Amino acid sequence: MNMKDFAVGAVAGAVAGAAVVEAVNRADRNVPAEKVLNNVKSAFKKEGPIEGSWIVMKTEPFRQKAVQLDVYRGGLTREIDGVFEEYEFAADAKTGTVVEITKI
Repeated sequence: MNMKDFAVGAVAGAVAGAAVVEAVNRADRNVPAEKVLNNVKSAFKKEGPIEGSWIVMKTEPFRQKAVQLDVYRGGLTREIDGVFEEYEFAADAKTGTVVEITKI
């Protein structure tokens, strides 16, 4: 094997290793809380305007039956026919998927 073949193989291996490390690191990251809140607001806006909203930036453990995950907690207020409605939600921090919505 000559030096050129060795260098090409080494560079290809380094690039592949970097890609694997990036993929693993990306899998461990949470979806930003702001993005989760914006997605929930977008879903609710389809039914009417939103008066206010909030989200806790720190995750907390959530358990429902055998499923346990970290979630963001948040809420929003909207007005429907002159009546204010308040909702609280929990969203999976890894995927942003809403796992619970409660009308208060």
